[in-house]
Order: sequence, then structure tokens, then C-alpha cells
Amino acid sequence: MTTAILGGGLSGLTLARFLHEKGDDVVVLEAEPDYGGLCRSRINKGFTFDTGGSHIIFSRDAEVLAFTRRMIAGNEQRNSRNTKIFYKQHLVKYPFENGLSDLPSEDRFFCINEFIKTLIAVERGEHPPPKNFREWIYYTFGKGIAECYMIPYNEKIWKYPTNQMSLHWVDGRIPRPPVEDVIRSAIGIETEGYTHQSVFSYPLDGGIEALIHAIAEPINKFIRTGFRITKITRSGMVWQISNGIEIIEADRCICTIPLQRLLPCLDDVPAEVKKAAGALRYNSLVCVNIGIRGHVPDISWLYVPDPDLGKTNRISFPSRYSQHVAPAGCNAILAEITHHPGDEIATMTDDDLIKQVTEMLQKMGILKTDHVIFSSVERQPFAYVIYDLDYQKNIALIKDYCRHIGIPLVGRFAQFEYLNMDGCIRSAMDFVKSHS
Repeated sequence: MTTAILGGGLSGLTLARFLHEKGDDVVVLEAEPDYGGLCRSRINKGFTFDTGGSHIIFSRDAEVLAFTRRMIAGNEQRNSRNTKIFYKQHLVKYPFENGLSDLPSEDRFFCINEFIKTLIAVERGEHPPPKNFREWIYYTFGKGIAECYMIPYNEKIWKYPTNQMSLHWVDGRIPRPPVEDVIRSAIGIETEGYTHQSVFSYPLDGGIEALIHAIAEPINKFIRTGFRITKITRSGMVWQISNGIEIIEADRCICTIPLQRLLPCLDDVPAEVKKAAGALRYNSLVCVNIGIRGHVPDISWLYVPDPDLGKTNRISFPSRYSQHVAPAGCNAILAEITHHPGDEIATMTDDDLIKQVTEMLQKMGILKTDHVIFSSVERQPFAYVIYDLDYQKNIALIKDYCRHIGIPLVGRFAQFEYLNMDGCIRSAMDFVKSHS
């Protein structure tokens, strides 16, 4: 059986590798000149930056974690997480509910008092069950944590009102904090949240793309880059996939590309499916990369909820992930800015984006502008899935249609789910296991 895999990102390459190891014939069709998708890296003037945002390797999934670490064996640096939230000029321990003792005293009281009041109200049945993401935040954390951090940060990263977002996705991704941990953190007893990422790995050389190259190594000769799909048809039992010049034939066609790129390649897509796909919401991503002479804080990454500090929602320090991503005596800073396609951020020039970020970093005390020796900008059109209130209805309609025509969906933007790297690898693993 020949399987054509649409897309050469992490999901597509992992899927191709596993199918190849099973003995299947595979061909990976990637539109861009280089494979890797959101997990590509660029090396320039001695600095290595990931082009799809800050990536690290961690997972609660032991099988996936073992696989990824095996892929970068001999090229791995393990790190202890030291993550902060920049809040009113304070560096607050992440997650916020585990860093309450770092807050100004009035805010600390506001957060712990409202957390306990909400907990009591919920236990008494006085707090109605939440119906959207914002209500879930209040219901879970109380008014203090919600208004000091959770709502400002989430509305900054999603660029979408939290009361218009579904809450179906939060369990497991945003853990409910144990009440004991919240109280301990408020009185200054050290507590850890999100312990599954408290130790993480990163390739020593090559950025996150080193993981991609390791996964792709056995299947390199089966990857076609520069093959931008324009039409997908089925003739009898054979799929025909065209780029407008050449046709690839396969017994099976699996999609790992965004649904918004898949559906226009198909004939006779029902109007209601097209409408559902058009209603799916997502964010694009701008990464502003800064290389400096001198030091950066001893921080893995830093969340920036304050809108007055600009559009950046997260700052990462890749030279804390690997000692080889910056020249000697230098360090690397990566600022991430989410945005909607076609909005104000999308129209800003690279120079304007770099200026905004460097001014923000100077205001935060992270750098002096005369220390900057390198800067660049990377843009990703598809970055984050947004779960609006109509998401479940729309995605169910599209998935039913793709199931009906016989094109399985694997990975982040094909399944249209907010999957981290480990979730993409798990998606590929599960597909192969269920189709063996």
C-alpha cells in the first residue's frame, strides 16, 4: 500500500516514519521548500532561533517522551524550568497560583481571599457551573487570580474574548490547583505546578529542527518539498494528488495540513462544510528574535499579561535551553506575538516589530538597546487553534465529511486541536496503532 501524507511538519513526518517502519510505502508532500512546519529553526550569525515559537521537549506521555528523547540522544540538554510572569514590575513564579507570595501584599490578599470565597461558594452549590472559558476561570480560581492574571493573559494570547470561548478543552491543559498549594504559595511555602514540564529537554545543536531531522532521517528520500497541492481527486481506489504540474497517485491519502488548505483542493465540498471551515478561528504568530552581547535573566521563559507593555505575550530565552544557540558571550531572546490573520500586527513591518519588542525589553530591564547585535522576524500563518463557542459544532461537521470521503486527519491543524508537540506525536502513534 502506498500512502500519501499531506504535509511535512512534525505530525506528517512522525506518521510517515511509523508507517515506513511498519513496511508501508510512503510519500510526504510538503508545500514549503523545507520540511518541518512549525518546528523549523534558522541559524544566522551564530544564533539559532526556532521559527514557530519557543519549543521545548516534555510530556506526561511516557511513550512519547521516550521517543522524542531517543531521537535527540547524544544531542540533548536537560534543563530545570525557571519560568516567571512579569506582573507590575515583579517576577512572579509560574504558574501564577503557585507564586502568590511574589505579589504586592494587596494583590496577594485579593487573590487568596477570592480563591477561598469561591471555593466555599462552589462547595455550597452557590456558584452556578460555568458555561464558557471566562466563567470557568472565575469558577476555578476566584476573582483575584482571574482578574490579576488569567483573564488578561488569556485574552492577550488568544486575541479573543474569553467569554466567547468554549471551556471543553481546559481540563488537563489548565490544571485545577489544589487548595493546599494555593494557600502554601500565598504564605511563601515553595510549591510547584505543572510538574510534568519542571524538567525539559532541548537539542544541544540545531534548534528544535534537530528533532525533526532525526525523525525524518529514515524517510528523507520519500519527502517531496515544494509540492503545493492544488487538487485532490479519487479515481476508483486510487487517490490522485496534483500540484498543477504533476500528479502523485496513492492508495491512501492522510491529511496533516490545515483544513483551510485541504478543503479548497477537493471537488464538490458541501456548502455547509465550507461554511463550517470558514468559521473555524485560529491565530497566526510573529516571532521577533533578538541576539545580544551580555547576559539575560536566569529564566526559561516569561509571560507578559500587561497590555501596556505591547503586543508580546511570551518571552523565551533559548540560550537557557542550549548553551550552543548563541555565540560565546552572547544570548538569545525570542518574543512571541499572536495575532489574527490580516490584523494590525500582520501589517506591521519587521523593523516596527523589532523596535516595539526592543523598547519593551528595555522597559522591563531585560536589555540595553546598544547590546543588540542581531534581530530578525519570523511569521507563521497557522499557530494556535481558538476554541470559540461554535467550535465543537463546526469541527464535528468537517470531521464527519472527511471521514465520509476517506481522508483521515492527523495532527494539530488537520484535527484542528490545540496539540503540543507531544500531542502531535501521540496523534501519529495512535493512527498507526489503530490501522495496523
